[in-house]
Amino acid sequence: MAKFVYTGRDRRGPKKGTLTAHSKKEAIEKLQSNGIRVKEIEQKPETFWEQDIVIGRAVKLEHMVIFLRQFAALLQAGVTVVDSAFILSQQTDSKPLRRALTNMEADMREGRPLSEAAEKQKKIFEPLFINMLKAGEATGTLDQTFSDLAVHYERQHRTRQKVISALAYPVVVGIVAVFVVIFLLVSVVPTFVGMFEDFGGELPAITRFVIYSSEWMQRFWYVIALLAVLAAGAVWLLRRRPESKIYIDYAILRMPLFGNLMRKAVLARMTRTLSSLFSNSVPILEAMDITGNVVGNEVIAGVIKESRQSLERGESITGPMQRHWAFPPLLHQMVAIGEETGSLDQMLSKVADFYEAEVETVTDRLKALIEPLMIVLLAAIVGTIVISIMVPMFEIFNTVQEGS
Repeated sequence: MAKFVYTGRDRRGPKKGTLTAHSKKEAIEKLQSNGIRVKEIEQKPETFWEQDIVIGRAVKLEHMVIFLRQFAALLQAGVTVVDSAFILSQQTDSKPLRRALTNMEADMREGRPLSEAAEKQKKIFEPLFINMLKAGEATGTLDQTFSDLAVHYERQHRTRQKVISALAYPVVVGIVAVFVVIFLLVSVVPTFVGMFEDFGGELPAITRFVIYSSEWMQRFWYVIALLAVLAAGAVWLLRRRPESKIYIDYAILRMPLFGNLMRKAVLARMTRTLSSLFSNSVPILEAMDITGNVVGNEVIAGVIKESRQSLERGESITGPMQRHWAFPPLLHQMVAIGEETGSLDQMLSKVADFYEAEVETVTDRLKALIEPLMIVLLAAIVGTIVISIMVPMFEIFNTVQEGS
């Protein structure tokens, strides 16, 4: 719901105030039903505290896929675009998407085309979506366009979930390991320090190290917390700066174990996006601009930009790809065949299918490899702390036995 400020008149004289409604049209209808003739009305800007806090995508991919499939089904059933937007705005579970559809419905009832109405909702719909809508409107195949978009986002969501599942396990286990170590050093180890001091004698090096770490942790725990916050803030700031983001994206693609997975996922997204745009008659130069903006990796985006410039010069699109380490021979060879045969969208779709399958295979292998490695690592860390405590205790026990 949005807030609107209005001025007008009723039987008693001038009126002004605020009201809430889904759209400007609905606000005017509410005022007219109350006997107020509207002179001016405008949407009141949201304050910081009234705004929805959004981290990541404004609309989840699964909600977007459901919306696209339902929109396609309604259009195929003969429902108008305006009525389809109204129906879906009433039943979607996503608040940002509901608000966007309500605004789009109001714009379309004022005579604007669907693509123009959607373009005003830039926080919800990315350039890929807008340009495919424009192509669908131009060719009169909006229902098919929505079906194609649903397939595109569905595959993107599946690939994304595979990557997340591969990265989630080591991250979760790593966080658990950190908290276990902190708990042992802060709560468990200090209970044995007094016993070791009473015992006297020379403690093993590993025990001295663990005791020193425990004392340091208790004394300077805030330093670790501050460093963690500063590190997270630094990464966030660097990711927001284009000149530094490219170095982070390069490091991601070069990571041991996970770099190959991330590269395949980015290439799958790139080829799938290009294929979807080409198959919906979006001009090739415009399609490459859109893909560069949504691919999600500055290294790959840079190569796409070079390929676009190569195409403008009348050269092959594959030249910059052949010279770059991130693009395997399979990709640029298939693209070259697509250029020669005039079936670039089909070739890119096949490449996207291949890399999406590769992402699935690699994630399964990584999970099978990482799980035992993380368990061994966690056992080694905890075991080291336990052994550092047990060794002096055995010495104390032996000393007591010999003394008796």
